[in-house]
This record gives sequence, structure tokens and C-alpha cells, in this order.
Amino acid sequence: MSEAPSGATVRCGWAESDPLLTAYHDDEWGVPERGESRLFEMLTLEGAQAGLSWLTVLRRREGYRRAFAGFDIEAVAAYGEDDIARLEADTGIIRSRAKIRSAVSNAAAALALRRAGGGLSERLWRLAGGSPVRNAWRCAAEVPASTELSAEMSRDLKALGFSFVGPTICYSLMQSCGMVNDHLVGCFRWAEVSARS
Repeated sequence: MSEAPSGATVRCGWAESDPLLTAYHDDEWGVPERGESRLFEMLTLEGAQAGLSWLTVLRRREGYRRAFAGFDIEAVAAYGEDDIARLEADTGIIRSRAKIRSAVSNAAAALALRRAGGGLSERLWRLAGGSPVRNAWRCAAEVPASTELSAEMSRDLKALGFSFVGPTICYSLMQSCGMVNDHLVGCFRWAEVSARS
């Protein structure tokens, strides 16, 4: 977290280098999310980030929403080889065959969860402990890249047929969807997000 002049808004340092990051941090990151479509979106985007920066993914977010039918789980689960080939040529997304196939197979796994009587939201939140964890980190160096909880989530999701769900990706998902509040305590969003938990 960077120092701010008196009266200025103080936020997590990673969010200050680009307006897209700032808007994402200020409006979305860490807010508890239970909607299935939104959770599937973030699972897809976090997987797409592997090996890349979050800013790279955010710049293509609208392309992903268009390419993946607004993250409609049933629609994406029905994608076939022609759809995968189309997406591999789509410059609006990250054109990794493995990541595209992962999104489609993850949609199928999420649909199977729904048909089994639960759903992606119920499963992820149960794995995350049911309610948001409010951390109290004072500097970025304290924030972990993964935890035992995210490792457990990773193992469970892999057993259900999900891919691109390693412990680090799962922890990023937990951060983005408010399963943990990892805003630094000096950030103006820490208290706001904590109040929603």
C-alpha cells in the first residue's frame, strides 16, 4: 500500500498502476459473491490469468463475456469443437487452447454439480468455510499466494473434473469473490468489505 497525501484515498498498492485495476479494486475485489454465473466468470478469468498479469485479463474481460455467452454455464458446457476452434481465433480473449478447453470442461463440471442438487456457488462457499474470512494484513508481503484452505478447494475441484484450479488460482478466486477479505487494513475498502461479510 502506498502512502497518500492527507485526505487522499488510500488503497492497496497493486490497484494504483492502471484505471482498470483501480476500478476493479474499488468496486469488485473482495466483495462476497454467490451468483453462479459470476463465480464461473471469475473461475474462468482466474484460470486465464495463469502465467499472465491480472491487467492482461481485465483488458479482455468484455471479450470473454462475449465469447463465453455471458458466462452462462449451460451454454458454455454445450460448446463443441467448432466453438473451441472459433475461440482459438478470437483476439478478444487469451487464445490458449488449454485455457479455452478448461473453461468449457469447467462449465460441464459446474453443470454436473447443479444437476446433482448443489451447484457451483454452494460447493465453493462450503469449501471456503461458508462465510468470508476477514484478514488483517498490514502490508502486501503478508498476503499469501495460497493457503491450506485453497489447497483443499483445489483438490476437491480437481476431483470433480475442474482444471486450472491449483491452490494459487483458488486463492485468487477466494480473494476476488470475497471468500477472504485481503484488502490491507489501511485500504479504504477493508472496512467497507468487512461490513458486507
